[in-house]
Amino acid sequence: MKVNVQTLDAQAAGELELNDDVFGLEPRADILHRVVTWQLEKRRGTARGTRERSDVARTGKKFGRQKGGGTARHGDRRAPIFIGGGKAHGARVRDFNPSLNKKVRALGLKMALSSKVKAGTLTIIDSLDVAEGKTKALVANLAKLNLTKVLFIDGDAVNISFAKASANIIGVDLLPAVGANVYDILKADSLVLTRAAVEKLEARFNG
Repeated sequence: MKVNVQTLDAQAAGELELNDDVFGLEPRADILHRVVTWQLEKRRGTARGTRERSDVARTGKKFGRQKGGGTARHGDRRAPIFIGGGKAHGARVRDFNPSLNKKVRALGLKMALSSKVKAGTLTIIDSLDVAEGKTKALVANLAKLNLTKVLFIDGDAVNISFAKASANIIGVDLLPAVGANVYDILKADSLVLTRAAVEKLEARFNG
């Protein structure tokens, strides 16, 4: 499919042919849900488990008489009330490291890109050069493009002037093409790709 390309100040900059195998798929909610769930669970760190009564190395011998000793009737030193004893109701080790096939992950990213095309919220920009890296200039450009909560994806590396100008703007995120992911794409109201980003993403799937 052909799409119009703009400059950052909303001027026409020609056309670009998008690969239908990457940007023309019909999005499926089940695939997108699987990939987003996998991505968010991968972020979670595994909790360090604590040692409970059965895990500590202390004597299990009853160290006092049951009656007549004037103290409580303890059975062993592994009890949680003693220093060095096991932790009561401690943290358990839980593994948040699910697996998902690479084909499903790739399909999810294609569908996320396609969903932005279908919704009409994908914009192709010639380049992300901002004059002198000024935030004020970028704010004016975003107003011309009618963009608020937006994700920008660049090529091999992010544009330095754009990164500097957008650092303090709430709702504007910037990623290199290698960092493109389903969660961030779906979370943003609008998606902006540079020509370099389109080339990198299409090469990523065709490679």
